[in-house]
Amino acid sequence: MLIIDHLSLEFSSGLNVLTGETGAGKSILLDSLGFVLGWRGRADLVRSGQDQGEVSAWFDLGPSHPARAVLQEAGIPIEDELILRRVNNRDGRKTAWINDRRVSGEVLRAVSEHLVELHGQHDDRGLLDPKGHRDLLDSFGGHDDMLTTVSAAYRALRAAEKDLRTAESAQEELRAEEEFLRHAVDELQKLAPEVGEEAELDSCRRLMQGAEKIRAHIAHAAQALGREGAEGMMSDAMRWLDGAADAAEGRLEEPLAALSRAMVELDDAAQGVEACLDALEFNPHDLELAEERLFAIRALARKHTVAPDELPTLAQDL
Repeated sequence: MLIIDHLSLEFSSGLNVLTGETGAGKSILLDSLGFVLGWRGRADLVRSGQDQGEVSAWFDLGPSHPARAVLQEAGIPIEDELILRRVNNRDGRKTAWINDRRVSGEVLRAVSEHLVELHGQHDDRGLLDPKGHRDLLDSFGGHDDMLTTVSAAYRALRAAEKDLRTAESAQEELRAEEEFLRHAVDELQKLAPEVGEEAELDSCRRLMQGAEKIRAHIAHAAQALGREGAEGMMSDAMRWLDGAADAAEGRLEEPLAALSRAMVELDDAAQGVEACLDALEFNPHDLELAEERLFAIRALARKHTVAPDELPTLAQDL
């Protein structure tokens, strides 16, 4: 870090004093210590010519050390030995670990507030910081046991509040799911789609859309097959041949039989054409209703990601 290639320092518990002339390196040591503790400071800590700089710090935690509560709340395994490690890359990216568990800078700072307090000749931040006043009073009053009890109760309260929020969130999800299911069932019951209805409506819609274009041609065909067309001409032919049959000495029996069969087929064809014409007679409002129901069935099928013919089964399942 900066001008330091490798350095190991061991501090004792309680008060430690760094002293030296200007330029001796006190600020570099404090900047490095502040870096591993997660404090915000200068960004150019990496030594020139190196890709990264690393600072590690070891701490012994007593049974009632306040840092234990922070570690427990952060979900970090608690041990008697606490190891902080932080790496600063050349590009400015910083990575931190607590006991080999990757942590954020916020968690690192929360823990470090209970580990080290720095004071300069003009620095009385620790005494003026309201966050530390309660700790000073508890320590002065000898309230360690009470503090442990209250801390445990507070942690239990926070855990209960977290469980409550989780339960409320799950309840809200169930309520939303219930509301969705009720709405889905109501939609399906109101629409009441049937198997094969979508294909039938689609066919009916396409037939009505093309009716105007093809109806004129079919009407001409019906006229050509009727009394003024093929039926009339075949009837005249049969009448003329029937009148000449006796004089033809049996030569017209086959032709007359064929014409008779043809008349039957012609009649079937004419009836089929007339039925088609009747089917092409529609009210524009009927097309509108067919399209509205067809689109409603398709939209509901897309909503539930099923085929239109599967909607009746889905309604029963729901």
